[in-house]
Amino acid sequence: MNNLKNTIKLFVVAFVCALSFTTNAQQLDNDINYFQLSPRIGYDFPTYNNNTPAIDYNGGLNLGLSLDYYWSTFGFGFDFDYIKNQPESVFATDNLYNSGGILISTTNLSEDGISRIFYGIGPNAQFRSKTGKFVAEINTRFGLASIKGGRTFLENAAAPNELLNFHAGYKDSGVFTFKGQVRFTYMLNNNFGINAGAYYMRHFGAQELVDPTLGISAAYYDTVEFTGPTGEFGQRLEEVNLREEACDCDISSVGLFAGITYKFSKNKKDDVCEVCGEDHMPRCCATCGCTVTITAKDKFTFEILPNTDVVLTDLYENIVQTGTTNSYGVVVFNDVSADDYIVQAKLYNVDLTETSISKSEFIDCKKEGNSIQKEIFYGDLNFILKGDVVECNTAIGIQGVDILLKDKNNAGQKNTLSNAEGDFIFHLKQTSIYGLNGRKDGYFSNEVEVTTSGLDRSESLFIDFEMCVNPCGQAIKLDNIIFNLDKWDILPAAQPDLDYVVKLMQDNPTVSVEMSSHTDSRGSNPYNQTLSQKRAESTVNYLMTKGITRDRLVARGAGETELLNRCADGVTCPESEHTINRRTEFKVICPQ
Repeated sequence: MNNLKNTIKLFVVAFVCALSFTTNAQQLDNDINYFQLSPRIGYDFPTYNNNTPAIDYNGGLNLGLSLDYYWSTFGFGFDFDYIKNQPESVFATDNLYNSGGILISTTNLSEDGISRIFYGIGPNAQFRSKTGKFVAEINTRFGLASIKGGRTFLENAAAPNELLNFHAGYKDSGVFTFKGQVRFTYMLNNNFGINAGAYYMRHFGAQELVDPTLGISAAYYDTVEFTGPTGEFGQRLEEVNLREEACDCDISSVGLFAGITYKFSKNKKDDVCEVCGEDHMPRCCATCGCTVTITAKDKFTFEILPNTDVVLTDLYENIVQTGTTNSYGVVVFNDVSADDYIVQAKLYNVDLTETSISKSEFIDCKKEGNSIQKEIFYGDLNFILKGDVVECNTAIGIQGVDILLKDKNNAGQKNTLSNAEGDFIFHLKQTSIYGLNGRKDGYFSNEVEVTTSGLDRSESLFIDFEMCVNPCGQAIKLDNIIFNLDKWDILPAAQPDLDYVVKLMQDNPTVSVEMSSHTDSRGSNPYNQTLSQKRAESTVNYLMTKGITRDRLVARGAGETELLNRCADGVTCPESEHTINRRTEFKVICPQ
């Protein structure tokens, strides 16, 4: 009786723990008045209280099945368990001598397994998490068990064949049994779940057998320390303990298990019709849906958020409808049946704060004849850089440009590819400085800088930004490369433009550059050719002083061979038109 009291105390503690686990639980309509079937497999750890101190009982397989009915939090259930255990003789036979001082060299041993079959019924209590996905249960069962097997026989194989360790085993088919169980279930959907748990089982007064041939229930020898004929240390049989009367002793065990759960839930259409307040005619279920309007906004600026992916799921994470917010930050779900839902959303792979819709809101919706309105908020503290990469001096967006973003304050970097319109997205930390560089076969770009220092996240979420890439092989004029008359020295005014070329080559270490110098048509062709070549060499030499290797540079003097206007030999032109032809250009040569 004391054991039963202690067991009940144990499960009261487990009940309180499960209650605290689900303090915020809510009872859902489909969690009342239903059957639940839970097959399981586990491992049993037994304790046999009998007259065999030299026999251990090892753990073994447990196969079980629970059938439960829940009205709401409380229910009633039936359990079936099939358990296998194995006895193990632990009587020491090493250096063992019989009472005559003769070494026992060989023994005969047989060990029969024990099977226990339990049938029980009893009350349940369950507690569910807020979403209904996690369930904690306390199951108590009272019933009868059948216990059979376990005969263990160890004897000296030589005459006089002393019976060293013996137990007749069990054969009892009406053992009163208590079982207490804690089970935790994770519901994968409305019907299926996986479970795991633990149990305690106690068989009260299990009847041992009396061997009809030997006339005893159990026997074992006491031993004493013994020094053999040659001085070796050992044990010697001293006195045999015989138990003629069977023991009505308890057997207890604890076990761990895992399994699956199938819930026979009600038809959802019936729930919908009940919300409508009409009878259960098909017309009710066909007209009971409501419109759900979701608006996505930034938490800090309240800006509307277009292109936000929104998912409407039930409480078991089954997707009901999906959509993307329009230019007004709104997505509309039509004909949503009455139920409990979770609204989840992502903007550029960042989660928005989810919200919920309760079944009761659909009742108000039907009464008032309007839609259910919900807002979801973007709470990330980073800025969103909405970039656009175009071909320089055009508005043409370039697809597939590899945009590299370097965080200059925190030494981190990440990259993305521009889409078909040339758009790309980055998330930028506050008060930081970033460098962006675009790379694509046939194109190049300088690194450009973006800073979030001085920007206030409470005033804006988005940073609009445009960068450009130049096609390889396109001549680009350097406006400030001016030389004195008949000279080719690099003047201070030209250095910023040439430093621009240096930075470009540093940002794009695989490209080469052709520096070309051009003259107007005045003067002889040979003179102009020689002068322009010297000027091109001067620009290349300047770039080399900045660390650019010679094998990446080409100096080309074009003379007057590539005029940009009509001012050729023999044509009278004003000075302004001649100036157009006197220029220095560079052309990027991308690797093949």
